[in-house]
Amino acid sequence: MNDVERQIAEDSKGALRGAFLEGMSHTASTVNIVTTDGPEGRAGVTVSAMSSVSADTPAPSLLVCIHHMSSACAAILKNGVFCVNVLRDDQSAISDTFAGRIGTEGRDKFACAEWVTQTTGAPRVIDPLVAFDCRLTHSELVGTHYVIFGAVEDIFIGQRGLPLIYANRAYGTPARLVPTASGAAAAEA
Repeated sequence: MNDVERQIAEDSKGALRGAFLEGMSHTASTVNIVTTDGPEGRAGVTVSAMSSVSADTPAPSLLVCIHHMSSACAAILKNGVFCVNVLRDDQSAISDTFAGRIGTEGRDKFACAEWVTQTTGAPRVIDPLVAFDCRLTHSELVGTHYVIFGAVEDIFIGQRGLPLIYANRAYGTPARLVPTASGAAAAEA
């Protein structure tokens, strides 16, 4: 490959990366605070990349993706435990705090909410929509992010609220769609 071909390939890769980031900004995800505590200390970070893996592993499992430079990522990997706090639609200030959007320099991020300690020792927001208390099973560095897999040891399910959603670079809430005639017929079958 000559210099011109190399430059074209790099420009193409940059354009694809930019289109990927723009495209991903249009996807909707729940807003989650991933927390940990243990020998490496207490830490937390806002993430939208969280997904179930399987309910049929020895313990149900999930994954989160966290930037490798995040201090919370390092603490989770060393502590070996984490809690995924799925936020309600009225808890965006907690998200902004752990995302660094609200000035917390020199202050404890955890002061923005009340917390309880889960089975693993990881902190849980006292009243999230749902929380999954996990023990780290393995992790893998993929590009700039660690994919962190956890075995769920405990689950807290809140009694109220809608999930806080992040899409199009903004917070939102889900809206229930009115079933269509074909959807109603499928539900009856």
